[in-house]
Amino acid sequence: DTRQDLTGLFTEKPQSGEVNVGENITFVAKVNAESLLKKPTIKWFKGKWMDLASKSGKHLQLKETYDRSSKVYTFEMQIIAAKPNFAGAYRCEVTSRDKFDSCNFELAVHGERACWYMLDSFSTDGKEDSGELDFSTLLKKRAVQVSTEPDLDVWDILSHAPSSEYEKIAFQHGITDLRGMLKRLKKMKKEEKKSAGFFPQKMDPAYQVTKGHKIKLAVEVANPDVEVKWLKNGQAIQPTGRYIFESVGNMRYLTINHCSLADDAAYCCVVGEEKCTTELFVKEPPIMIVKNLEDQMVMKGERVELECEVSEEGANVKWEKDGVELTRDESFKYRFKKDGCKHVLIINEATKEDCGHYKVKTNGGESMAELLVQDLEVYQSIADLTVKAKDQALFKCEVSDENVRGTWYKNGVEVKPDARINITHIGRIHKLTIDEVKPEDEGDYTFVPDGHAFNLSAKLNFLDPPKIHLDCMGRTAESTIVVVAGNKLRLDVPITGDPAPTVIWTKGEKVVTDGDGRIHVETTKGHCVFTIEGAERQDEGIYSVVVRNPAGEDTADINVKVVDVPDPPQAPRILSVGEDSCVVQWDPPLFDGGQPVIGYVLERKKKKSYRWMRLNFDPYPDTTYEAKRMIEGVEYEMRVYAVNGIGLSRHSSASQPFVPIAPTSEPIGLCVDDISDTSISLKWRPPERIGSAELEGYGVEYCKEGTDEWIPAIQGLTDRTSLTIKNLTTGDKLQFRVRAYNMAGPSVPTTLAQPVTIREIMQRPKIWLPRNLRQTLIKTVGEIVNLVIQFQGKPRPKVTWSKDGELLSPTFASVRNSDTDTILFIRKTERKHSGKYELQVQIENMEDTASITLQIVDLPGPPQALKITDIWGFNVALEWKPPKDNGNCEITGYTIQKADKKTMEWYTVYEQYRRTNCVASDLIMGNEYVFRVFAINLVGLSPEPCNTADSAYIQKTGIEYKPPTYKEHDFSQAPKFTHPLVNRSIIAGYSTTLSCSVRGMPKPKVTWYKNKMDISNEAKYRMLSKQGVLTLEIRKPCMFDGGVYMCKAVNDSGEDIVECKLEVRRKYPAGGCISL
Repeated sequence: DTRQDLTGLFTEKPQSGEVNVGENITFVAKVNAESLLKKPTIKWFKGKWMDLASKSGKHLQLKETYDRSSKVYTFEMQIIAAKPNFAGAYRCEVTSRDKFDSCNFELAVHGERACWYMLDSFSTDGKEDSGELDFSTLLKKRAVQVSTEPDLDVWDILSHAPSSEYEKIAFQHGITDLRGMLKRLKKMKKEEKKSAGFFPQKMDPAYQVTKGHKIKLAVEVANPDVEVKWLKNGQAIQPTGRYIFESVGNMRYLTINHCSLADDAAYCCVVGEEKCTTELFVKEPPIMIVKNLEDQMVMKGERVELECEVSEEGANVKWEKDGVELTRDESFKYRFKKDGCKHVLIINEATKEDCGHYKVKTNGGESMAELLVQDLEVYQSIADLTVKAKDQALFKCEVSDENVRGTWYKNGVEVKPDARINITHIGRIHKLTIDEVKPEDEGDYTFVPDGHAFNLSAKLNFLDPPKIHLDCMGRTAESTIVVVAGNKLRLDVPITGDPAPTVIWTKGEKVVTDGDGRIHVETTKGHCVFTIEGAERQDEGIYSVVVRNPAGEDTADINVKVVDVPDPPQAPRILSVGEDSCVVQWDPPLFDGGQPVIGYVLERKKKKSYRWMRLNFDPYPDTTYEAKRMIEGVEYEMRVYAVNGIGLSRHSSASQPFVPIAPTSEPIGLCVDDISDTSISLKWRPPERIGSAELEGYGVEYCKEGTDEWIPAIQGLTDRTSLTIKNLTTGDKLQFRVRAYNMAGPSVPTTLAQPVTIREIMQRPKIWLPRNLRQTLIKTVGEIVNLVIQFQGKPRPKVTWSKDGELLSPTFASVRNSDTDTILFIRKTERKHSGKYELQVQIENMEDTASITLQIVDLPGPPQALKITDIWGFNVALEWKPPKDNGNCEITGYTIQKADKKTMEWYTVYEQYRRTNCVASDLIMGNEYVFRVFAINLVGLSPEPCNTADSAYIQKTGIEYKPPTYKEHDFSQAPKFTHPLVNRSIIAGYSTTLSCSVRGMPKPKVTWYKNKMDISNEAKYRMLSKQGVLTLEIRKPCMFDGGVYMCKAVNDSGEDIVECKLEVRRKYPAGGCISL
């Protein structure tokens, strides 16, 4: 492969190897990934295309490792317990993106006889073991070929072996039908040479296949179109699911699926009179022993059952005793039992002679067990004992022979009597007594009768009450275990007790187990360990440990205290701010973490920044702190940490944003704007210096002369620079001051120069007439008039409106008055609202007046008496009088229009013409004209014009044109049908139409007839005529509507007739049935 030479991905290639059957072998491939962009992918193949990844399992394992230092991938293919069919050619391929490399290697398997024939066999579905490298299923479908190894040919073995060895050979090679095989061997004849024209390639004399597999028999014929027959033992084979016939070119195939013992027969392919014969032998797979025999020891006279289990039901096995095959004898001493895959050898009333080694054999394996038969009977065996410290332990047994002595053993060592241990033998009873049992007495005790090959065993269990060994038990402060939150808490409690006691941990009434992922409870020899990963605050409390075994129990309490950093303090509050400082206050944390809080750490940051700056590094003990060295006008936030002996808490939430800033300068220009008996109006100007923060408003205060109590004039602040303070006491002498407020607080106050007495001051009335009202105010009819006029005067003056010397009526116009102004309001003006309006403002005997002229204008009326005064050439002289109604304003001009009497389309001659006479020029000769005039004023054109009563004809001059005369053409024509009516046959109940077309001049009159009866006025018929097309619509005709229909067209020039026949059929055939 050229790609392999170019790329060379392998740094180490797998090498060919050899292995014995049942042994393991490993093939290694290494790839250097230093220059690769992607992890390499490796595939292992057997043969050309069989991917071994799907065969990984019991016999095949694929491994992969990576060395980061050398950047080398190591791939291994390990074959476990190699079988003969694992031998063959293998291939390893590695790819990485566009790079590729591969190598081939061989595997040879030795030490096991090969198969008799190289058959094209396949494993049955569902029986293939995962990981079994049974590559027979992947062989190409080709003609079956006999193996070339003559030493493995069973026919050669049988033909050269003596007849006495046939049975042995059949057992070794799994041949079940030996008699049939010998019969066929005897009848086999030499193959007669036939013409190669029928069978150029014949089948081999014999084939062998494993039971459950499939086999394909192939034969070649000379004629590709010839039909063949397949016979089994001379009987024709019918194609079924198990027998499949195939014909490919000159080849003919017989495939037998799932071969059974019934398929063991002679097969023949017949073409005409020519035959090709072969023998098929079905080999049973080796019978494996799944469950081996077990050694047994029985008493004399008891029943013995030696049982084993094989891999297949109904298999034959052979039983042997001490190398001699067992058969059913006449005394029925040995019985053989089959139960599915189980095989049982039964011996009734075992004797001493039955002792020995029993073996069961199959063609796939064997199993052996030993049988012991005792003649000494045990009436009572020794039993296991469990005793406490200083108690007595007694082992006792009883055998059938009084004279039999025995020996006692402890853990295989003979027991000697001493002060605590006593051994007695009275009659058939043997006793071992141990006084004041100690822990070292625990063990396995055995009684062995002398002269007999069996023993009696029992176990002595020592009970030691459990005990907890702790130095810090109790609930006092000295015995408390302190753990920092987040750290690991490990309680290692020494315990003793035999047998090993069970341990239960509880907290309160709840049993603590491993259910929580953080908690682990572990018990080892001599210790019980309770562990909490990452202790939390809720883990604090009293933990109880209880150890218990059959000898008793013990309990201990352990007080656990979890200390932690404190909770974060509450959000800090900003008490006040200065030009570059602020005072902040906060509340202590709700929980101090189990340790007293020793101080606080503060941080600040700019609002638009993410970086917090620490203000103090040593814990600050108080809860109020003044932060300095800040930039005026910049928005800041503050947060606080609490500190205890464990550490720093989480930070508090940030404070509300604040801006360090100084108060503004004082307001300026404070003065009294107005005063009355109960109120005063003040005004001032903003401070000269406001600073970086926005001005929040002004606070106004006052106090009585001679006191220091300043009273707020209003609740909160005002954002205006003027304020009216009401509800004051008349005659009080008050001092007033104003302060500006921003985020930093109030500024220095500004105060009036002297106190003010609350008393109203007389002021003469005066009207402040706007400049636009000092001349005539012109409004169009229908517009709104809203006049606002300011005035002054104290006390509140009396306001009077009049028109032309008469007081205004509320129905004529609306008037609204206040302390400082008056409003005249007309919602919809009319001509009557024109005139001179008088406004009078009066305080006692003092007054002030003002006059306003209002002119309401409208469209003018039409001009009057428009007449034609003269006509000459192409000119017409017009004259008219001004309109009677000028719309209450001057007429600014006229619009004169002309129109040709033929078209009556109006064209403007003059616009904004100011005289009452004019001359219309450039008129067209031979046309007759009429004229009209509109009046124009300030509002617009008059709604109606004034028209001339007479018309003006422009005379023609020169030769008069006389048009020629023509004889009028006669277009009259008699009616004639251009398209006749057509005979029709219709079905009753379905509307239909009759159509025809006619022409004629003038338009002819059309009349419809049925059977020469006029039907023009009948509702059943509808007559239509469009562009000469005549249509008669008959609505839902019945049987009586059949007949002759006629259409007649008549005009002054003549007439024409057209007719047709209409047949109406029944909707259904007579009788009401429809024939199919």
